[in-house]
Amino acid sequence: MTEFTMRTGEDGVALIEWDVPEKSMNVLSLEGLAELDRHIDAALADDAVKGVVITSAKPDFAGGMDLNVIAKMKESAGDDPARGLFEGTMQMHAILRKIERGGMDDKNKGGKPIAAALPGTALGIGLEIPLACHRVFAADNPKAKIGLPEIMVGIFPGAGGTTRLVRKMGAMAASPFLLEGKLSDPKKAKMAGLIDEVVDDPVAAARDWVLSEPKFVKPWDEKGYKIPGGAPYHPAGFMTFVGASAMVNGKTKGVYPAAKALLSAVYEGALVPFDTALKVEARWFTNVLMNPSSAAMIRSLFINKQALEKGANRPEAPDQRVRKVGVLGAGMMGAGITLVSAMAGIEVVLIDQKQEAADRGKSYTADYMDKGIKRKKATEEKKQAALSLITATTDYAALEGCDLIIEAVFEDPKIKAEVTAQVEAVIGEDCIFASNTSTLPISQLAKASKRPEQFIGIHFFSPVEKMMLVEIIKGRETGDRAVAKALDYVRQIRKTPIVVNDARFFYANRCIIPYINEGMRMVKEGVSPALVENAAKMVGMPLGPLQLVDETSIDLGAKIARATKAAMGDSYPDGDVDEIIFWMEGEGRLGRKAGKGFYDYDNAGKRQGLSDAVKAQYPQAEDQPDLIEVQHRLLFAQVLEAVRALEEGVLEDIREGDVGAILGWGFAPWSGGPFSWLDMIGTPYAAERCDQLAAAHGARFACPDLLREMADKTQSFYKRFALEARAA
Repeated sequence: MTEFTMRTGEDGVALIEWDVPEKSMNVLSLEGLAELDRHIDAALADDAVKGVVITSAKPDFAGGMDLNVIAKMKESAGDDPARGLFEGTMQMHAILRKIERGGMDDKNKGGKPIAAALPGTALGIGLEIPLACHRVFAADNPKAKIGLPEIMVGIFPGAGGTTRLVRKMGAMAASPFLLEGKLSDPKKAKMAGLIDEVVDDPVAAARDWVLSEPKFVKPWDEKGYKIPGGAPYHPAGFMTFVGASAMVNGKTKGVYPAAKALLSAVYEGALVPFDTALKVEARWFTNVLMNPSSAAMIRSLFINKQALEKGANRPEAPDQRVRKVGVLGAGMMGAGITLVSAMAGIEVVLIDQKQEAADRGKSYTADYMDKGIKRKKATEEKKQAALSLITATTDYAALEGCDLIIEAVFEDPKIKAEVTAQVEAVIGEDCIFASNTSTLPISQLAKASKRPEQFIGIHFFSPVEKMMLVEIIKGRETGDRAVAKALDYVRQIRKTPIVVNDARFFYANRCIIPYINEGMRMVKEGVSPALVENAAKMVGMPLGPLQLVDETSIDLGAKIARATKAAMGDSYPDGDVDEIIFWMEGEGRLGRKAGKGFYDYDNAGKRQGLSDAVKAQYPQAEDQPDLIEVQHRLLFAQVLEAVRALEEGVLEDIREGDVGAILGWGFAPWSGGPFSWLDMIGTPYAAERCDQLAAAHGARFACPDLLREMADKTQSFYKRFALEARAA
C-alpha cells in the first residue's frame, strides 16, 4: 500500500504527495514514514532535483499519527517497550531532521530547499512534518484547522514539534499551542507564527519559492541563535518558565503527566543544542507513553470516543438522519436543543404554551450567533440561515412532517404524559418520540405513548451547546429504529453518544449524585469543606462536590431527594444527607442563583469563598482525615456506581462508561474514566479498598459482586470485556 508518491517536474521541483488509501484523511504509519524517508533520500541524491514540495492529494494535509504506531514501537522491543518507543521516536526525529537539513553540510553549505503545501487541516504529526520543512504554505481555507492537539489526549508533540515550536516562537508564545492544544485557521496560524504564508494555491506558491534560490537554513542551525523571549537562564526567560510552571500546576493540579513532561522537555531542551534537545524531547515523550494515564486517555478520549461517534453500538437500520425535529418546551434545555439542531442544518419547530416563551427560545439562537459574530466565529449569513430553520409557535399542528420529537418540558410525569398524547395526535406514525428527562424512567414515560417501541430518552447535559455528551436511554420496549434515529441525530449535531438501558437516574446522574452526596456527607461529619473541595480538584475533578451542588441548585437536589425517597421507600440510602440539603433549602441557601449556598457570592454571581454560615452549622472536627481518604471516598462513590450499572445491564459497553463519565460530568480525565481507573489501580486493590471504606463509612462502599469476582481472578475490565465483546 503506497502512502507517499513522488514525481519530478520539468522545472526540477520534486512533488511528494501524501495520499493514504481508503482514508478520508491522512494519518502517518510506520510504512508511510519509511516511504517519505526514501523519497527524501532520492530527491536529495538526484542532481536534477532543485528542491522539494511536500503536499497532500486529499483536501486536508493530515490528521495526525496512526496510534497503532505506538503499539508497534512497544512490541518491537519485546520486554523493553520503553527502548522500542525511544528508538522509534528517535527514528522519526532523524527523518524530520534530514528534511530540515535538506542535504546541507556542517557549514550550512549546499542542500536543497524543502517546502510544505497544506491544502487544509494539519494536526499533530501533520504539522510536525511541515515545521521541519523550510517554509510552510497553507491554502486560504477558513475551515482548516492547524495545530498540535496531542495534550488533549494525554500526550504531547513528540516528533520534534515541541522543540521546533519553542525555538521558532519562544516558550511563552508557543505555550497555548503546546499546553492547551489550541487550533487555528490558516490566517490566525500565520499571525501566530505557526506557518509562513496563506495563499490561494499553496503548491504553486511553494514551487515558486523553491525555485527562487531562497536562503533556507533554520535560525537554530546558525551561529549566534537565541531563543525568542530568552533561555531559562536569561532574566526574561527565567520569569517565563517560573510563570509557566505555576500556570501548568495551577491548571492541572499535578495529575496530568503529559503537561509536566512537556514543560520538562521545553525547559531542559532550551538549555542544550538543538539535536540534544530532540533527544530530551524523545525521552520525555517515551516517559509519557509509558505512563498508564496517557494510555488510558488515548484509549478513552481518542479511540473509544471516535468509535462511539462513528456508531460502534448502532443497531442495524436504514439511514435515520433527521430532516425536521420538533422541540417541546422553550426553556433553557429546549432553547439549547433548538440551537444545536439549527446549527446542524435541521429544520426545527419549537413549541411552548406561550408565544412569548417560544420567541424567547428562538432568540437564544440569535443571541448565541451574535456573540459568535463579535468573536468572528460566525457571520450574519450563518445567523440568518440558522434562524430561518426555526419556527417558534404554540401550534402543535406545525409538528406535522417531523421525523423526531424531543420533549423538554417540566420534570413532571403528568405534564409529560399530556404533552405526549397531544403530540401523537398530530405527528406521523413513523415519527420517533424522545424525552429529554434527566431522572424519570423512560419505560414509565413510554406508557403515555401509543407507540412505545418508538419512544426513547435523549438526555442532553447543560448547557447543551457546550456539553459534548448525549445519553440515549432505551426503555423496555424501545425498538432498534428509535435507537438508530437517536444515534444518527446525535451524530448530525456533532456530539458524542452513549446508549444505556433504562433505570432510575440512567448512568450519568446515577454516578454523579453519590459524588455530590459524599461531599455533603463529609461536611456533616465535620470534615473541612475546603479539604473536601480541594481533594476533589487535586484528584482531577473539574468541580468540587459542594461547588457542583451550588451550580445545579440546592432546591433541585431537595426535589430529587424527595422524589427518590418516595420511589425507593425503606431502601432509600441517603437519609443522613437530606438533613444538610433540607437545612440549606430552609435557609434559602439555594446556590449561586440565590447568592448563597455552600459558597457565598457577590451581586455578579462570583464566588467569594466557602460560607461561614455552613461552617457554623456543621463545625469542623478537631481531627481531619488525610487527603487520600477523602479522595478515595469521592472517587469510589462514583466508580462503584459505574460498576453496578455494568453489573445490572444499565451499561452494556465499558467504553461508553468511560467516555460518558469524562464528557458527562468530568470524571478525572487523566484516569481515562471509572473502568480505566479501576484497571490502573488493579481490581484486587480496588476490592480491598472497598472493604476498608465499607467498614469505616458504611454499606454504600460494599464491593459489587462483579468487582469481587474480577479481583479474585486478577482480571482487568478492558481485558475481560474486550474479550467478551470479541466472542459475541
